[in-house]
Amino acid sequence: MSGLIAQAKTQLWNIVNEFISAKQDGKAPRVQVALFEYGLNNAPSNVGYIHQLSPLTDDLDKLSEQLFSISQKNAGSEEYCGWVIRDAVEKLEWDNSPKTYKAIFIAGNEPFTQGPVKYTVACKAAISKGIIVNTIHCGPENEGISGMWKDAAAISDGRFLIINHNAQVAAIPAPQDKDIAELNAKLNTTYVAYGAKGAEGKGRQIAQDANAAAAPAAPEVIAKRAASKASANYDNGSWDIVDRAKQKGFDISKVADAELPEEMRKMSVEERKTYVEKKRTEREELQKKLSSLAAERDKYVAEKQKELSKNPTLASAVTTAVREQAEKKGMSFEKK
Repeated sequence: MSGLIAQAKTQLWNIVNEFISAKQDGKAPRVQVALFEYGLNNAPSNVGYIHQLSPLTDDLDKLSEQLFSISQKNAGSEEYCGWVIRDAVEKLEWDNSPKTYKAIFIAGNEPFTQGPVKYTVACKAAISKGIIVNTIHCGPENEGISGMWKDAAAISDGRFLIINHNAQVAAIPAPQDKDIAELNAKLNTTYVAYGAKGAEGKGRQIAQDANAAAAPAAPEVIAKRAASKASANYDNGSWDIVDRAKQKGFDISKVADAELPEEMRKMSVEERKTYVEKKRTEREELQKKLSSLAAERDKYVAEKQKELSKNPTLASAVTTAVREQAEKKGMSFEKK
């Protein structure tokens, strides 16, 4: 399953970016993602060979960090699909609103029937709470059907999807790549680390840029990550004072000097406000440029891809299901 893990690492930003232009009731939806790995030979059997990497979170850099921590070396042959679905339904803090799009995407290549938790019970419990289960079988369609992947999706109003998990993401260089990389570097300078989580958050941002640059098909991954960073979904108010200042009730005069970066400590309160506002303005200008360049790049790459044979990948499978299902919740998307 190393191919699936590689696709997840390189296509996280493609999936998140589906919601950049989405609207629900005239507003951009808040996107939260959780991450589980299962079928682990280094996890105990009494937890179903499962490890929860992340709760539902909108900290996209943290999510990327955890995704890149996954290693194929711990993969086993015991994929307890029913158990991991039950864990996701019961352990995650799902939004209770009937208007919220809630979905589980589970991928694998072993029979869906493995393990002591019946997949039928787990899938019925999910859909009873409005949580759709989409199954992604990494292998031939007939094996996915006989292995009950299709049945599991049908029980929980989900999509049964087939992908080639060994397909390589095409590396298509584009004229916009150099400018996107330069603007992304400038964008990072508008983030002002503060507080207890400041250094960690800033370090994570830089590390995930490096992971994108080192990924297969790096120009594509860098561009998709940059597009995410230019969107409202990329919010770092937990460690960046510029994002934090946008939140209701924030008062910069109440931030202790010790929590501020060195360059802000000698400033008056008014100077601090001006400094943060300047960074915000710079960021918004850079984000607009990045969004425009990313859109141009998408068009260029789409034309080039017409010349290539297409294999269904994790991103194409997930985004197809996301659009179809989220639209039923009143969400609208820009047409591709």
